Amino acid sequence: MKKIVALFAFASLSVATMAQSTIGDEKHSVSTNSFWSNWFVQANVVGTSFWGSQENQGIKPGKLFKDYRTNLGFSLAIGKWFTPGIGLRTKFNGAWGRTIISEDKSLNASKYWTIQEQVLFNLSNMLMGYNEQRVWNFIPYIGGGIGRNMTYTTYGMGLSVGLLNTFRISPKVAINLDINWGGYEPGFDGVNVKLNEQSTWKNKDRMVNVEVGLTYRLGKSTWKATAAQDAYNALTQSEIDALNGQLADMQAENNRLQEQLNKQSATQAQPQRIVEKELVSAPVSVFFNLNQAVIASKRELQNVADLVSVAKQQGSKIVVTGYADSQTGSAEYNQQLSQQRADALTAEIVKMGFPREQIEIVAAGGVDTLNPQPYNRRATVVIK
Repeated sequence: MKKIVALFAFASLSVATMAQSTIGDEKHSVSTNSFWSNWFVQANVVGTSFWGSQENQGIKPGKLFKDYRTNLGFSLAIGKWFTPGIGLRTKFNGAWGRTIISEDKSLNASKYWTIQEQVLFNLSNMLMGYNEQRVWNFIPYIGGGIGRNMTYTTYGMGLSVGLLNTFRISPKVAINLDINWGGYEPGFDGVNVKLNEQSTWKNKDRMVNVEVGLTYRLGKSTWKATAAQDAYNALTQSEIDALNGQLADMQAENNRLQEQLNKQSATQAQPQRIVEKELVSAPVSVFFNLNQAVIASKRELQNVADLVSVAKQQGSKIVVTGYADSQTGSAEYNQQLSQQRADALTAEIVKMGFPREQIEIVAAGGVDTLNPQPYNRRATVVIK
């Protein structure tokens, strides 16, 4: 039994380490949070039915609920979700038990405690994807640890399996329904057994627990989307190629106009208004990830730099406009997000040496003017 528990502890550590990587499919992809996020505490009232190794011939189901083998207790646990699907918790259970020596419950009374480390598997998130609004989560688990019978001063190593059901009532609080089985080394309940009977599962001291209580989530309890280029990942490859082609055409057009300006400056021509009209109709865009105000790809800034160079040469002002995707988020949130995106692009333009006072900033809020929808998560710059 000790070897099994040691192996279990090693496996738990391995699972926790592997769980640090990003999980989820494309539709429900999330990133792990910091170590201090996604902790929880639990408290439950426990109804327990006991039967010992001395009853190794088995008992009828109806006898599980006889008062000489049942008692009430409590459990406390603290744990952490390393991903939406995998977590660990340390659980204490006690403290009023039964050692089955007769059908008189007063003679059977004993006190005990158990402490176990358990690996939780949230199958709801694993099979259906992470959803922070989901009401019911279906969470099987396995565990191992040690127990002590305080009345008889005996110890025993044990294993457990169980099913934790949580029902969301708020972002921080959920109701628990936990049903589990535990098996401990013979003698844990204080009744001696023969040494040659200690190796079989049938001869373990066992308990069945039904627990009802609350889970409280500590600190940050949700999961953020994977930091990928959502604006591009949402598109098909052909759409990405089309977007790259548009950007290449804009850059070529900017280069052509810059050459035209250089030639006209050499001959003292006055073509500024004609060029401005052409540039106004060809804004340069940079794109952002979903709900982000950080430019998704710095390579797009090369096109912005070309336009800024032209604006510098002709002494023009430029207009920076931020947009958000109207299909996600409220109107108020999208207005704020579009402002942040415009500010982010403006900051990059100022780094290029363009005067801040010659930049007009516009926050357009949530829009659906472009198709596919991820195109609308952008900011544009145009010569005024």
